[in-house]
Amino acid sequence: MKTDKKKRKRFQLNPINQRRWRSFKAHRRGFWSLWIFLALFCISLFAEFIANDKPVLIYYDANLYFPILKSYPEITFGGEFETEAEYRDPFVRELIEENGFALWPLIQFADDTINYDLAVPAPAPPSPVNWLGTDDQGRDIAARLIYGFRISVLFGLCLTLVSSFIGVSAGALQGYYGGWIDLLGQRFMEIWSGLPVLYLLIILASIVQTNFWWLLGIMLLFSWMMLVDLVRAEFLKGRNLEYVRAARALGLKDLIIMFRHILPNAMVSTITFMPFILSGSVTTLTALDFLGFGLPAGSPSLGELLRQGKANLHAAWIGISAFVVLSVMLTLLVFIGEAARDALDPRHGTNN
Repeated sequence: MKTDKKKRKRFQLNPINQRRWRSFKAHRRGFWSLWIFLALFCISLFAEFIANDKPVLIYYDANLYFPILKSYPEITFGGEFETEAEYRDPFVRELIEENGFALWPLIQFADDTINYDLAVPAPAPPSPVNWLGTDDQGRDIAARLIYGFRISVLFGLCLTLVSSFIGVSAGALQGYYGGWIDLLGQRFMEIWSGLPVLYLLIILASIVQTNFWWLLGIMLLFSWMMLVDLVRAEFLKGRNLEYVRAARALGLKDLIIMFRHILPNAMVSTITFMPFILSGSVTTLTALDFLGFGLPAGSPSLGELLRQGKANLHAAWIGISAFVVLSVMLTLLVFIGEAARDALDPRHGTNN
C-alpha cells in the first residue's frame, strides 16, 4: 500500500500544473483539436498498412508471409521469376488465391504506385478505385495525402524540437551572462537574419540533390532564432531575482542555476509558441515544395500536390484535396497553440 501511494505521488501533477491542465481541458476547441491531431498523426505513422500496393498478410500453402515487412520473390508463390512479386498483377493474384488468400490494405496503392488501368487519361476523377482521384501521373491522391501528411508533420516536429533547443540555449546564454556575450550574440543575429533564405535554398538546390535531412539542416540554420529573444528576455529578468542570487551565493554552478532555476519559468512562454512554430515549419516545407525547391521529385508532399492542382485547374480534386488537408492540419495546430497559451497564462482561470 505504501509503495502504491509513493508511485501515485510521484506521477501526480503539482497544483500549478493541475490548474494548467484544467484550463487546457476547459478550452474545448484546443482540447479536442489536440486529440484529433494526435489521432491523425498516429494513423499516418502506419501509412504502409493503410495505403500500399503490397498485401499486409499472405496465407499461402499453410505459411504466413508479410510482404510489407519483407520482400518475397515470385517463385515463392509458384511464379516463374526470382524478382520480387508484383502483387497487383492479376497472374500473381491468381497464384496466391489458388492455395491461400491475401489481406490487402484499405487503399491498394502506395504513394508512388501508378494506376495503369484508368478508364480515362490522368488525372482521373474520383472513383471507387481511387477515392480522391489521381494526379497527372496516375498516382492515387488519397495515398499521397496520407504519406505527405506524415512527412510534413515529422519534418515540422524535427525542425521545431531541434531549433527550439538551439534557440533556448542561445537565449539562455545571452540573457544570463549579458555583457559582451549578449552584445555579440545580438549583432550576429541581426546579420544572420538578414541573409536571403530563399536565394540560399535555390543556390544549394542547384549544387546538391536536396532530401529530407538536407532540407532540415538548411532550414535549421535560420529557424533557431525564433525563440532567442523570448528566452533572452526571461533570463535577463530572472538572473536578478532573489532566489537566483541566493543560489549563486551558495556556490551553485551557472549551468545548474540556468537550467534548473530560471529555465522552467522561461519554458512557459517557449511551450506556448511551439505549436505556432510547428505550423510555420509545415507551411515553409509546403511553400518550398510548391516552388520546386523542397523534397526530391516524386516525394509525396502537400506542396507538390498544390503545384499539380495549379497546373491542372481542370482537375479540381487535386488542389481541393491538398488544400483541405493542409488547412485542417494548420487549423488544429493553431487551436492547440491558443489553448496552450491560455493554459500557461496565470491570468486565465477555468470555468470548471
